[in-house]
Amino acid sequence: MNTYTETIGNKLNDLLEKTFDAEKGFRKAAENTNHTYLKNYFQRKAQERYGFGQELKGEIKSFGEDIDKGGSFAGAAHRTWMDVKAMFSTNNDESMLEEAIRGEKAALEEYNDILNETSLPFSTQGVILKQREAIANDLNTIKRLEDIR
Repeated sequence: MNTYTETIGNKLNDLLEKTFDAEKGFRKAAENTNHTYLKNYFQRKAQERYGFGQELKGEIKSFGEDIDKGGSFAGAAHRTWMDVKAMFSTNNDESMLEEAIRGEKAALEEYNDILNETSLPFSTQGVILKQREAIANDLNTIKRLEDIR
């Protein structure tokens, strides 16, 4: 049976893996757009997710748990799909924004799942809440960016 630490550590490692995937996905989106504002936006989001990953690593280490490294197969497949869409899409920027919206909505679900954990330590809850709010706020920004094309 998992201990409290293993349970929380596993959930945080899953979130960390998805954070790595998001960082790589935003970098890929930045590569696939020529629109300066969108490129800067995607680069900023990639850097933000890098920071999120560092915070999550700190939380995992504070539990004495091992950190899983790398990204997921699903994340790699998603980035490949973004490349294919970019190559064949007549409106590449819109496609990248749609993928970003889909990814951010999925991220919010992951964060909400962890926040529903009744036994989160205060530090973990604070990190997760802060990151979740940043994602929720930027989801609104992404939706507004769809109008620039």
